[in-house]
Amino acid sequence: MDCITKYFPNLTDLQKRQFAQLQDLYADWNEKVNVISRKDIDNLYTNHVLHSLAIAKIISFANGTRLLDVGTGGGFPGIPLAILFPNCHFHLIDSIGKKITVASAVAEAIGLGNVKCEQIRVEQIKDKYDFVISRAVTRFDNFYNMTRKCVQPGGCNQLSNGIIYLKGGDFDDELKSINRKITIYNITDFFDESFFETKKIIHLEL
Repeated sequence: MDCITKYFPNLTDLQKRQFAQLQDLYADWNEKVNVISRKDIDNLYTNHVLHSLAIAKIISFANGTRLLDVGTGGGFPGIPLAILFPNCHFHLIDSIGKKITVASAVAEAIGLGNVKCEQIRVEQIKDKYDFVISRAVTRFDNFYNMTRKCVQPGGCNQLSNGIIYLKGGDFDDELKSINRKITIYNITDFFDESFFETKKIIHLEL
């Protein structure tokens, strides 16, 4: 867990305990439900927790911010961000029930009262949120078309309401058809680990 405290030195004791619990919880659940690749579970904190927290390097969510995590899988990026921002509201959704079972169990085990986990497709979501967040569940243009209806324009954060997407590799062609203001951040500007060499954050304003 050292990589978490390295980049986020001001965690409360409660947050440190919650982050520390994640390794055993995910290792245990991963034996029953494969939400993280077997070879990746030993890199949980770098490849999953810290990757999720990269979003916190471009925005510190204001209290009361409402976030929808689409295709959350076992709870990424939603659960790490919910630990970091206990006064924000996180709705974690996935179409696969087994994955939502894991995310829900982990959130409950560490006492996250600001997280709701639900098996549902994003097309069925009727509510509006300040931000839609996700870790590369599909092409970005497809994701934009699926989720833009879920964002309430405006907002009270330092970034305008919209979509925040964690993405790796070359995705220039996925942005060409989108006529919106898009800002791309290199995660290597925030974290030293080699895992992040090709990883970026996309912020699209709505």
